[in-house]
Amino acid sequence: MTASPAAAPPAPPLVALRGVDKLYSNGVLALQGFDLAVGQGEFVSLLGPSGCGKSTALRLIAGLGDLSAGAITWSNRGGTAAGARGEIGFVFQEPTLMPWATVSRNIQLPLTLQNVAAAEARNRVEEAVRQVGLEGFQEAYPRELSGGMRMRVSIARALITRPRILLMDEPFASLDEITRIRLNNDLLHLWETHRWTVVFVTHSVYESVYLSSRISVMSARPGRVTTDVAIGAPYPRDESYRTSTVYNEYCRVVSARLAETLRA
Repeated sequence: MTASPAAAPPAPPLVALRGVDKLYSNGVLALQGFDLAVGQGEFVSLLGPSGCGKSTALRLIAGLGDLSAGAITWSNRGGTAAGARGEIGFVFQEPTLMPWATVSRNIQLPLTLQNVAAAEARNRVEEAVRQVGLEGFQEAYPRELSGGMRMRVSIARALITRPRILLMDEPFASLDEITRIRLNNDLLHLWETHRWTVVFVTHSVYESVYLSSRISVMSARPGRVTTDVAIGAPYPRDESYRTSTVYNEYCRVVSARLAETLRA
């Protein structure tokens, strides 16, 4: 009898946070014992109550702050956020666009800072504009755009560096429900096409269940991950998923896990 071949070892996570604490200078302990591992190509949502440290965790992943304890490791370029920085895109809660610059100039900003040649930058701006559906608005200014369109500019600016991981801090929280649903659909289409890794912060159970392959539920401050819920519904997802019994059941399960966390 021939021996069965050994199973290949699992791939290391793209980024892993182990035992992370974050204590701010004002005495606020935002995170304590925070553990999170994100695999290549996952769409992971951080879900939890206001002030639980979701945004803090996202900023630490991006290297926008120092840890008080614990470690963050990357599977690429030396295992640090500094080594991975060129592969990280960050979309903030507010678009934070330059009001004096056109859509194209706002999108091009990261490439300008990287001294990318003008011809290459133009091609990549055009590509990013197509990806987020802003054709025809390249020369518009932020004041001429709706809130949803300004967020599209912000997403395009994050995508123009062609990141491996996209960090999104409640990007759709301030938008009306119709615009939010449309941008959820567009974001999923982009993710399904390019298979970046996404870490997405949200307060919404419904949004997290629609978008995610996995939801990490966080406790109240000091934040830590209390439970993970894998969302096994297949992609692509559309309006038929939103109205399905499968979606409703996942929303019920995640809501129950969140309620358990808050009671604890």
